[in-house]
Amino acid sequence: MLMQFSVKNYKGFKDEILLDFTKTKEYQFNKHAIKDGMINTAVIYGKNATGKTNLGLAIFDLTLYLTDKERIPHQKTLLHNALSVEKYTTFKYIFQLKDNIVKYTYLKDNKSNLYKEEFFVNDEKIFTYNFQSRKIDKGNLGLIKANKLDFDLRDSNISIVRYIASNSGAPKDNVIMQFMQYVDNMLWFRSVENNSYIGFSKGGESIVQKIVDNGLTTKFEKFLKNADIDFNLVIKKDLTGHNILMVDFGNNQFLPFWNIASSGTRALSLYFYWSINFDKISFLFVDEFDAFYHYELAQMIIKQVAKKVNVQAIFTTHNTTLLSNNILRPDCFFVISNNKIDSLPYLTEREIREGHNIEKLYRQREFYEE
Repeated sequence: MLMQFSVKNYKGFKDEILLDFTKTKEYQFNKHAIKDGMINTAVIYGKNATGKTNLGLAIFDLTLYLTDKERIPHQKTLLHNALSVEKYTTFKYIFQLKDNIVKYTYLKDNKSNLYKEEFFVNDEKIFTYNFQSRKIDKGNLGLIKANKLDFDLRDSNISIVRYIASNSGAPKDNVIMQFMQYVDNMLWFRSVENNSYIGFSKGGESIVQKIVDNGLTTKFEKFLKNADIDFNLVIKKDLTGHNILMVDFGNNQFLPFWNIASSGTRALSLYFYWSINFDKISFLFVDEFDAFYHYELAQMIIKQVAKKVNVQAIFTTHNTTLLSNNILRPDCFFVISNNKIDSLPYLTEREIREGHNIEKLYRQREFYEE
């Protein structure tokens, strides 16, 4: 699980901003939203342009160096904060991977060239590498089976963590391989820009075609009906002989599903498309997840993920109806403002209890950082 993340000098974040999932309260309700003492399901609020999207992009920046999975152009554009005088952007991650605490830090310049990379396990230094001098400050490299590797690298921008994982021959249960597998299975997506996503997979696959090809039509139809979208779905062949998803209106009337789907139904289809892989995903970030949803549908999705899916998930939204102790709990709701982010109990002197109407308090600006 991701315990903490911070970034400095990145896009709108001039100063360091810290997201901490270990800051929980002793609430005795909705305990399913907490796992191993950390927040497992989080919802982030904030005004427009406060950094909700950029925070997600920052968290997923490490996928640029550690994986070959999908990426989007926004990850590499306008990297540094325009008001900062610092030369590098700093990313810091703390993960709990089974019995190990992994601290991973790296710095890079405005052209996405790596400057420095550090890897610690249980506060023990494994290595620090300077990409300008190409020198490694060795710690306990033996712990990750890298003590015999040659670190005189010609490619000055290859991640040392990735180099070690690819060349050390470490077994799958080694902490470095666990770390790489975790990062490899992270997923960021949003429905506002069609199937825009980072990580986990590769290639612009057709959402509906994937549902058809994997025999998920019946499951998808049931999913839509649970969302009060009453379509009778069938598979028909088009003029080229390919299977396509159609809506059966009776009296031999069939129309292509994607052609008649509303914006909300298309967004829901995208969510279903990714949800069938939730059991394989290590960390999930869904940006503006309910931009096209009815509020009841948005509530249903948050409840389902929190209660039934074993994945640490973050959702960004402007939908204040989700601010309810009937859905999650106060320490699962975060507000981002003025280069800071924290959960509701830490943004007020008031003691937030189960009986409080936290949506009303939010609208009254109880939790804003001015």
